[in-house]
Amino acid sequence: MSEQELKSGPLEYQTEDGQLKIIGFWIFLAAELALFATLFATYAVLFGRTADGPTPGELFEAKSALIMTFLLLTSSFTCGIAIHEMRRGSKKGLITWLIITLILGLAFLGFEVDEFITYVHEGATIQTSAFWSGFFILTGTHGLHVTLGVGWATMILIQLFRRGITKVTSRKIFVVGLYWHFLDVVWIFIFTSVYLIGMVM
Repeated sequence: MSEQELKSGPLEYQTEDGQLKIIGFWIFLAAELALFATLFATYAVLFGRTADGPTPGELFEAKSALIMTFLLLTSSFTCGIAIHEMRRGSKKGLITWLIITLILGLAFLGFEVDEFITYVHEGATIQTSAFWSGFFILTGTHGLHVTLGVGWATMILIQLFRRGITKVTSRKIFVVGLYWHFLDVVWIFIFTSVYLIGMVM
């Protein structure tokens, strides 16, 4: 093996290549953070500029926002259990909890798509006003990231079925876990700064 064996710590950190790729992914997440910070700033500037369209207080529903939040936060918990099972060396446990995580992620996306369709039927589209443009771009970008995360984790799941828990697959699972937790943190900010404030304004 050409890469240096470090032979310490969790499996995904036991090679120099694995460590470097995980560090590289943290740098990628920093760039993602800058992207979402820009979208949040844009949304804040456009907040309240609804023109003649519906206001967020008229359309936002606490029930659907809470369900989406519950689904995504629960998926973060199950993703953490999957990583724990991976470090225990349990392939069955890892696969089971990763599949549960993906199901929760898909359920979140289903609620988000249903929400967008409802808003469009109520007259709120990306062209209705500056506010709704900011809303759809911010939440849509997050939803797109969740979709990519589901597809990415599914491909890694296939590799896991074929190869089992190795230094490579464990690193990939750990990295996709970081990505999933990052998306959950972004959603918490969306829930509080978009939905909660929108419902009371």
